[in-house]
Amino acid sequence: MTIPMDITFKNLEHSAALEAKIRERGARLELHGDTIQRCRVVVQGPHKHHNKGGLYEVRIDVRVPGEELVVSRGGHRNQAHEDPYVAVRDAFDAMTQQLDSRKRRPSNPPPRI
Repeated sequence: MTIPMDITFKNLEHSAALEAKIRERGARLELHGDTIQRCRVVVQGPHKHHNKGGLYEVRIDVRVPGEELVVSRGGHRNQAHEDPYVAVRDAFDAMTQQLDSRKRRPSNPPPRI
């Protein structure tokens, strides 16, 4: 099954190569989660007030039955995110971890007393 993906670029020109990488990583999410209903990815370029070395931000929203999972990577936290491919990699790695931990959770947690 192909995951429905919505990819948005903000503050940067559309990149076919970056979009292809995002779609490749998005397709691999199916291996880590149950039925993924939707995947939305926003890649935000550096703000215009930066003279050089601005950081890219990547946000991923994944809809699975009964839950919305969200990851945001980049911004002012990691100098490696001067490269949008690194920011995309880190965001998808974090989403993969969320999906894996969701699979390990019991489907019916015991009631709280």
